[in-house]
Order: sequence, then structure tokens, then C-alpha cells
Amino acid sequence: MKRTEEKKIKIRIIIVGVIFTVFYLVIGAKAAYEQIYRGPTLSQKAADQYEKMYYASGKRGTIYDSKHKEMGVSIDSISIGAYPKKIKDKKDDSKTIAKYLDVNEKRLLKKLNSKKSFVWIKRHVTPKKAKNIKDLNFEGVDFIKEHTRVYPKKTIAAQLIGFSGIDGKGLEGIEFYYDSYLEGEDAEQVVIKDALGRGFDHEKRVSDYNGNNLILTIDSTIQYIAERALEKTVNDFGARSGMAIIMDPKTGAILAHAHYPFFNLNSFGKYDRGLWRNRAITDPFEPGSTMKTFLAAAAIESGYCSPDSIFQCNGEHNIEEELWEGAKEKQWKTLQQIIKFSDNNGAVKVAEMIGNKNLYNTLKDFGFGSKTGIDCPGETSGSLKSYLRWSKVEAGTISYGYGISVSAIQLITAVSAIANGGVLMKPYIVKAITDENGQFVSSFRPQRVRRVISETTAKTVRDIMATVTTSGGTGVGAAIEGFKVSGKTGTARKINKKGEYEKGKCIASFIGFAPGDNPELAVLVTVDEPQIKHSGGAVAAPAFKKIVSETFNYLTITPQIAAVRK
Repeated sequence: MKRTEEKKIKIRIIIVGVIFTVFYLVIGAKAAYEQIYRGPTLSQKAADQYEKMYYASGKRGTIYDSKHKEMGVSIDSISIGAYPKKIKDKKDDSKTIAKYLDVNEKRLLKKLNSKKSFVWIKRHVTPKKAKNIKDLNFEGVDFIKEHTRVYPKKTIAAQLIGFSGIDGKGLEGIEFYYDSYLEGEDAEQVVIKDALGRGFDHEKRVSDYNGNNLILTIDSTIQYIAERALEKTVNDFGARSGMAIIMDPKTGAILAHAHYPFFNLNSFGKYDRGLWRNRAITDPFEPGSTMKTFLAAAAIESGYCSPDSIFQCNGEHNIEEELWEGAKEKQWKTLQQIIKFSDNNGAVKVAEMIGNKNLYNTLKDFGFGSKTGIDCPGETSGSLKSYLRWSKVEAGTISYGYGISVSAIQLITAVSAIANGGVLMKPYIVKAITDENGQFVSSFRPQRVRRVISETTAKTVRDIMATVTTSGGTGVGAAIEGFKVSGKTGTARKINKKGEYEKGKCIASFIGFAPGDNPELAVLVTVDEPQIKHSGGAVAAPAFKKIVSETFNYLTITPQIAAVRK
């Protein structure tokens, strides 16, 4: 009996042992299956619980003026995104989110139903809206730190600076031209999150992706002076628009680059796209009588005449049945007087004397018909066809600024060569690029292009131009008490789409420099379609005076009385 009981106990032990062994084998097999075959899948599921993809974007670099005042900066903002696979009730969630963020519900639902791992719900939301959504604790919705571009000066130098889009890419102006330097880098990072959703263990700081900064040659104070003078002029004369450029003639640095009407860079989408364009760089126009300045330079440099050379100027100067405007009776004028009184007939006579080739070569050397190479997008080369294709009429009209087209930047660059002693300088807007710590990445120095005319010729032309702003000259409105001002007026009729000159539509301009024989500023003012008065002397010259006077006061440049030939 006892032996039978022991046998039963042994059988039970064996059965229990077999059962446990089977269990262990099953568990082991299951564990091996889960670890070996399903390991990657399970790891991903686990990672989904505590790992999230973080879209890091470095800040776009800051744009400073020459005095290190901020012109374009990036500030932190919040954007809301979603991981569609983690959102269970897409229809209800999209309805609620759309209501709070004021977005289209159907479009949002379509995004959440997409197969993408990540979608944007709304970029750059206000802190209040971000908080409202966050308080609702939507699963699968994420709040991502981004950057918004802000322009502290609003309208100041808007066409020059341009703007960037929602993705931080430059779209216009300097923002576009220097985009590769300014833009921050984008990167995807895996961020570990705890049970409360707090991120930690960033592999790399976001600041490591920040873009470089630009330091401009623009002085925002001088820019403001130019813009306000331009605004007043355009409004006073009922004009369509206006431009003003101020250059340091010794270096080619642009100190101000103004357009009117203005637009606010912080809300550029609300303005007509035509206002975005930097017309001083992109738009060619016929310069009118400002071109006589370069005619005088060609005449003197070629050795054909001096300022006192006399020409017969009359209104019956006929070339291929083309009648030039001027006095009907015969008059005799010196080269100096032709420029001072802006005599078209005299200009034609001077052009005939020096010949087409000499005039063309001089204009070409001054940079007309070629791009200046300024660091701005969309520059036009203007139009100056070869003298071999000039008709007699064209040879005459080019001498006083018709039959040739130029850009504002070409014109100010060319006259600066006369101001600085005959050397053409390359115009530039950015003088340095720095990293986020202020260390120089690149710096840009003045670049000499070529000598155009001799120092002697340059001085002679400066003296001739100075008579334009004296009594009887067409530019007397630009005269500044205590300073010798050299300049030239221009009034050019505009061409319509049919290629015909329109009566009453013109571009009034004044270009010049001061003070005396050591000019600190070269300034161009152009006013498009003034209605009350039309001539450059009446419309643009006073604006030139206002800009130069106020800028001299700002720069503390004191008056220097100088004798001016009359």
C-alpha cells in the first residue's frame, strides 16, 4: 500500500514537471519569437510611446544697417502640426481644431486622413491660440517652435530689403539675393519624451543651425530722410511714383535706396505686387538731359572742345527731317552754357563734332548698356546699341538722352565717377557677413572697375555741372547755401505700349553731388509722371536739395563757400 502511494506521488511529480517544462518551453519559444521575429516591430511601438521626431530649424540671420540697427530679424513662434496615425477621431478633432484656429475644416480633415507621418495644421499661430489647442490635449497634435520674420523699420527700404516667406526662404530683394547666407538650416531630430510629454536629450542645439547676418551699407537715418523727401515730392506734384538713391561716390557704397509709394514688409501680401519691385535696379528708362553730363565728358576727354568752345544753336537744325526743339533764331553758346541751360540743339552739335564712335565709347565706359554688378536681384543692363547702327537721328537724340535706356543704379554710378575724379566704382549694398557670434564670415571692400576719364576732365565737368545750379541754370532749385553743388536736370517723355511718346507723361529727374570738388554724396532723384509741373528742375531738384541738406546736417558736414563759374 505504501509503495503504491509513493508511485502515485512520483507520477504526479513527473506530470507536474512535464507541465512546467512545457510551459517553460512555450514561454521560451514565445519570448524567442517576440524578441527575434517581432523585435523590430515591438521596438518601434515602444519608441512611438517615448520618441518623437522634432523638426529643428535654425533662425534666419539678422539684417542690420550700417550702424547695426536691425532691419530684418527672426523671432520665436509656435506652429501646430500633427501625426495623423496617432489621431483616432480625425473627424471630430478636425472640426474642433478648425474652429479654434480658423482654418478650413475639410482641408484639415484631408490632411489628417493622409498617409503622411507628419502634417502641418497651421504655421506661426498666436500664443493664445496655441494655448487653447494645447489645453484640449489632443493626442497626435504637436507644438513646434519655429521662427517668424519681422521688420522693425516696417516700410524703410522695403523694396531693397525684400522679404522671406513662411518657410524662411527669401522671396524678394536682399532677402532673396543673400538667401543662402541668411537661411537657417533645417534638420530632423529624434527627441526623447517622458510620460508627461516633456522633451529632453536633444542631440544638437537649434542654435547650431542659425544663419549668418548681413551688415548693409544703408544708413537707416539717411534712408528715412530720402524717403520722406520723396514722399513729399510725389504727393506735392501729383506724381505716380518716385525713386532716390544716395551713393558715396568715393566707394560705391549705397547709403540710401528709396522708393515711393511704400509698402509694409510685415504685411507685404496686402499690397500690390508691383510695389515689391526694386525699380531702381530692374526698370530701364530714357534718362533725358541728364545724359548731357556724359556728352560733355566725352567732348572734353576726346580733346575736341573745351568748356568755352562755341556752338551755333538754333531751332532749325534738321537731320533727316527731324526738328529739334529750341530757339528759332540763331544763337551761339559755349559747351558750358549748353549744359547749364540744357540746350538740345547744342547737344546735337557737340555730338556731331566728337563723332558717334567717341560718344559711344565714352557712354560704354561709364557703364551704360551693361549691368553694374550690384548685389541685388533682377538688374537690367539698359539699352545702348552699337554706334555702327545709329541713324543720324539717333546720334542726335542719344546726345540728350533719348534712344538710350538706363537704370537708376547705372545713372548714379556713372555720375559718381565724375564726382570722384574719373574712376568708375562698383556699387554695393552689403559690406559684411557675420555669424551668430558677430565674427566676420566675409567683408566687401570698394571695387574699382576702371578709369573712365582723366582727373582733369572730371574736374572740368564738375565745374560745368556746378553752373547748372547757379542763377539762370535749369537746376537752380538744387542750390544749397554755403555749398558748391554740381548737378544736371532731366525731363524725358515716356513711351506708351505703341512705342509712341505720350504728351504730358514724363520722368523728371535731377542728378548731382556735393560739396564742391570733394563730394561726400552723389544723389539721384527721379519722379514718374508729375502732373502739376513737369521739368526736372522744378520737380526733382528741390527734392535733391532737401535730401542733401538734411543729410549734411545729420553727418555734420559744414558749409564750404566756393566760387562757382557763372
